[in-house]
Amino acid sequence: MVMSFDPLAPGFVADPYPAYAELRARGRVHWYEPTRQYLVPHHADVSALLRDRRLGRTYLHRFTHEEFGRTPPPAAHEPFHVLNGHGLLDLEAPDHTRIRRLVAKAFTPRTVERLVPVVERLAAELVDGLLADGGGDLLTRVAEPLPVAVIAEMLGIPVADRPLLRPWSAAICGMFELNPDEETARRAVAASVEFSAYLRELIARRRQDPGDDLVSALIAAHDEGDRLTAQEMVSTCVLLLNAGHEATVNTTVNGWWTLFRHPDRLAELRAGRVALSTAVEELLRHDTPLQMFERWVLDDIEIGDVTVPRGSEVALLFGSANRDPARFDHPDRLDLGRADNPHVSFGAGVHYCLGAPLARLELTATFRELLRRAPRLRPVEEPRWRPGYVIRGLEELRVAL
Repeated sequence: MVMSFDPLAPGFVADPYPAYAELRARGRVHWYEPTRQYLVPHHADVSALLRDRRLGRTYLHRFTHEEFGRTPPPAAHEPFHVLNGHGLLDLEAPDHTRIRRLVAKAFTPRTVERLVPVVERLAAELVDGLLADGGGDLLTRVAEPLPVAVIAEMLGIPVADRPLLRPWSAAICGMFELNPDEETARRAVAASVEFSAYLRELIARRRQDPGDDLVSALIAAHDEGDRLTAQEMVSTCVLLLNAGHEATVNTTVNGWWTLFRHPDRLAELRAGRVALSTAVEELLRHDTPLQMFERWVLDDIEIGDVTVPRGSEVALLFGSANRDPARFDHPDRLDLGRADNPHVSFGAGVHYCLGAPLARLELTATFRELLRRAPRLRPVEEPRWRPGYVIRGLEELRVAL
């Protein structure tokens, strides 16, 4: 066990990268007893295992809990697991293939392109508000509202109901952290019940009065016999909201905090000496918002000279893979013009992030507006990191103009 890897320690969460370097130096895979996972820190292994069909986000398409050597979750947690277990993130073929094919229609290059004016307008309006107030918390004023509004617009969720979404999402995403406690589970279950009930009512209204939105499109697919169940519709909508904004929010805020700590690089960006699209990719690599992605081992695999047996869980360390010197030149250096940048922040393989093009659009629009209209944007104080490690982000980022 590598002692410096301690995802529950605030110091580690604030800067996990020295521990990752230690993990990479010690080998290709490490058993970590506190979470009973195999840690995988190297880019080549993480990239390969993301594409390896001997691993899965679930095992229930092949085994029962008992057959896989796992204890079923408590019955009281069932609403969360039903909701989560019918979404794309935790499904495998053939269900994953079927649902992804349907949902992918909402994320084609043409449909994302049509969202450009909407995203740019929303980004401009949010920056207007920040400028009018002379600054504030970048997270709650700009980073968070934009992706929530965009996904809500896509789903056809009324404007008046949108304040409900972020608290539900935050409660549900708490269960993706390591060893969540019972209070976290209680909040996630309550949010799952409330969010599911809300969406079922929304689906019923859209069935009576269809619109030009994704919920109406999913209903049409269901009614045309494309084998999308009511639960799959609900779970898909929840996943799109959760996945569609968590990474974008944290990349925006973490990215600005990174730029503030690298003033020369920020000056390059403000002067237009590097392409913004390239800079966004480097910010995604340098401090990825998703530090770990877990997979179940469905059949024995070999990682180096270690056999990882069926029934194990591997923790693919995205943050470490993105700083691997075997793949990136000077990986700890922030190089906003980095051309060769195969980061794994959006995953890879069949579970590659469906919304990556939309996330890039939102990030580019937000950074462009702030760079252009707030040329003296600066932090007011050093921010604190949230205690979560898997989805890693700041509590807030207070800025002045």
